[in-house]
Amino acid sequence: MVTAIDPVGAGFIASLAQPGGNLTGLAWAPAVEIVGKHIEFLRDVVPHLSRVAVLVDPSFPGIGPYRDAAAMAAKKLHLTYQEIETREVADFSKAYTAIVRGRSQAVFVQGSPLVLRHLRDIVDLAASHRIPTIFVFREAVPLGGLMSYGVSLADLYRRSATYIDKILHGAKPVDLPIEQATKFDLVINLRTAKTLGLTIPPSLLLRADQVIE
Repeated sequence: MVTAIDPVGAGFIASLAQPGGNLTGLAWAPAVEIVGKHIEFLRDVVPHLSRVAVLVDPSFPGIGPYRDAAAMAAKKLHLTYQEIETREVADFSKAYTAIVRGRSQAVFVQGSPLVLRHLRDIVDLAASHRIPTIFVFREAVPLGGLMSYGVSLADLYRRSATYIDKILHGAKPVDLPIEQATKFDLVINLRTAKTLGLTIPPSLLLRADQVIE
């Protein structure tokens, strides 16, 4: 496996250190505290941010702790929190309509396979409603998304090659501990920021792994 979000909670493995059985690889999910960074980045970029919306796919196994962490992060920053469930592609359009009605000033799109498949649709909705949106997947930013912060999927797939090599050379999956993601990329689209009338703080630009101009 390469991008499992909660393999222990889902019952796929016994533990990260000793997975057991015939399954090993990499876990995509970082510590839940990373969710707070998404909210903080929005707070840093959107002037006088007081209301934030979060899109969540509740059908995605393991999303529960990240869902709770987003609510806690907003509360910690004294932001009004609007959570919207998105179970299918048609829900994204409804979500942005609800966001406008709820007067949320920015959006955090939590990751899921549904979101990854429909990044273009979400980016276009964010643009048409002129709502600053941060994503988990960096692939959204070249499409016109404002920002992303999250695990590098490309890095995970590169690292998965080491597992394949070990197994092909005789190692047993039961003896190979699960690796968790350690590389997190911040990507910013300055063109989108300019279109939205936003100024990205220099301190944030210095932290960015990639800036699209």
